[in-house]
Amino acid sequence: MAISVKELGRSPGNMITLEERIAAPAELGVALIGVQEGSPVDLDLRFEAVHEGILVSGTAFAEVTGECGRCLGPIAYDLDVEIQELYYYEGMGMPEDEEAEQYRVVDDYVDLEPVLRDAVVTALPFQPVCREDCEGLCSECGIRLEEDPGHHHELLDPRWAALTGLADTAADPAAQRTDSVEREES
Repeated sequence: MAISVKELGRSPGNMITLEERIAAPAELGVALIGVQEGSPVDLDLRFEAVHEGILVSGTAFAEVTGECGRCLGPIAYDLDVEIQELYYYEGMGMPEDEEAEQYRVVDDYVDLEPVLRDAVVTALPFQPVCREDCEGLCSECGIRLEEDPGHHHELLDPRWAALTGLADTAADPAAQRTDSVEREES
């Protein structure tokens, strides 16, 4: 998404504003949450000519959708992010270590897509949840724990599974005699 800044020239102090609705570019999010490609993103930006280049500042507003990282339920909310980035004019000398991290004005255009992506993606939660107290899903059967508050499974270590009948046999003297007789016969 390239924006022309030709009318600013290289005259520090010149400024233009941009209030526009654009379609969201691809990959404006992370695995579980983000802005859907093609959905509207409202930009309210100011482009100011400064000595080094063009300073872009303002806000971007978009609807975020995704799913909860605990229960996989849907999540939707509005996101308002601040944008502030300096685009350097071509030919501006910078130290080599800083050069890779800088944006450039190319043929009197600035590309807003990487700046928008950086602002939105860094504002998204690392582990999105529908509610802070979301209990998630049962790790054994996948049921939503919120729907069955007393839900639990009797977990038995498989190495001890062969011994489960011994407690019942020890409590029943008739079963003990049968087990003794079977052992003597073999």
